[in-house]
Amino acid sequence: MVLEVKKGERENSQNLIRRFTKRVQKSGILLWARKRRFHKRIKSKDMRKKAAMRRENLREEYEKLEKLGKV
Repeated sequence: MVLEVKKGERENSQNLIRRFTKRVQKSGILLWARKRRFHKRIKSKDMRKKAAMRRENLREEYEKLEKLGKV
């Protein structure tokens, strides 16, 4: 996704910037980048299972300590 805008002979820098921003907007590069910005990778089934087991173990340990009055 490369956009190239060359300055015309009698074109000032403001017009060049305006032309560039219009091309970027029309190309959809900004929308694509914003969507990808907060994209999270999908974890594998094993990783999700491990994380769930860890959370469950931590919850059980916390409840045990709470019953003993240590929390």
